[in-house]
Amino acid sequence: MTIHADWRGLAGRLDAATPPTRDRAIDGLRALAIAGVVVGHWFVMATTAGAGGALRGASPLAHLPVLAPASWALQLLGLFFLVGGYQSARSLERARARGRPYAGWLRGRLLRLVRPVVMAAAVLGAALPVLALAGAPAGTLRTVVVMVAQPLWFIGVYGLVTALTPAAVALERRLGVLAAAPPLLVVATVDLLRYGPWRDAVPGAVGLVNVLPGWSFAFLLGVAWAAGRIDRRCAGLLAAGGAALGLLLVLRLGYPVSMVGVPGAARVNSHPPSLLVPALAACQSGLAILLHGRIGRWLRRPGPWAAVALANLHAMTIFTCHQVASLALAGAALVVSPTAGVPGLLDVPDGPAWLLQRLAWFPAYAGVLACLVAVLRRFEAPWALPRPARAGVAVLAAGFGLYAAATLAPGAGS
Repeated sequence: MTIHADWRGLAGRLDAATPPTRDRAIDGLRALAIAGVVVGHWFVMATTAGAGGALRGASPLAHLPVLAPASWALQLLGLFFLVGGYQSARSLERARARGRPYAGWLRGRLLRLVRPVVMAAAVLGAALPVLALAGAPAGTLRTVVVMVAQPLWFIGVYGLVTALTPAAVALERRLGVLAAAPPLLVVATVDLLRYGPWRDAVPGAVGLVNVLPGWSFAFLLGVAWAAGRIDRRCAGLLAAGGAALGLLLVLRLGYPVSMVGVPGAARVNSHPPSLLVPALAACQSGLAILLHGRIGRWLRRPGPWAAVALANLHAMTIFTCHQVASLALAGAALVVSPTAGVPGLLDVPDGPAWLLQRLAWFPAYAGVLACLVAVLRRFEAPWALPRPARAGVAVLAAGFGLYAAATLAPGAGS
């Protein structure tokens, strides 16, 4: 009763402190996108005990390909970019109205992204040498780097797209919702080069051209939405058109079903993005815009709004630490039971039973993640650290970055 009463009290205070003009649905959509990433990674990025007691990564999609369509519901980065475009356009408009220069506006937005990443990198930069001295196998250290660092790629892309907000706004003013068409055409053209009849004559690196347009598509939809360019009819067309294009690509044109990478697969949809990424983003964006009003009304209730508000307050810390939480439990299981796999936590994800076992671990994952967020959330705000401490954080973060770059480089040992 005490916990319930405390939660109701907190929810009431957060509800009362929220300005009436705040668009709660936008916060709800961002929280949903982050939740999709976290849940998706906790399911897809499994761990096993490898040779020599090393922690190894594994994917249930390699053993259970029937799960691939579920990635369409959990890969919500398009939704994140949609909300980012909406908020960046509105934020830039307010900054211009106050006479704030672009450089100051951009610095403020990027620092909110970068601080949690730098602190998480510093923590890992300090932890990895300690693990090595404690006897952790090199394979375990590599798995930690891969599982923590790989999901962070999108932050750099998101920061770059955010920096281009003035150009996105200018393009939207000229073309309206069709401002999202040019990046879509670029992705389609590059895919035609990569997968068309002349694919053998095209360098594999050409796919990297899709990184910026592939993810800026949903951002531009968000900018157009903020300007009132997308009504319900347009949103319906986006949802239906995106779904139709996605099905065409998968059922007729040989695109992989999974939105995330599958070990051993010859083609991947997300790294770099294929045409299936903007197709899914269009479908998700259309649905989000259609449901915007209903989501906003639901979040007028103090309880749901409190959960969304707290998730948004610490969204970047949650994102940077969610894999650390799963690895911490897997590492503890490996120490306790180095030879016997722990069901759902440290065994091969090769059957439906594994999914239920993994789901049973989610409360433990959430508990560890909550503890990490409680410790690290203070570093989301401007740091009040003395200069030597800041220098130490920078050195540790840079050390982890260099180690991660060497580990993730093509040809690096597994």
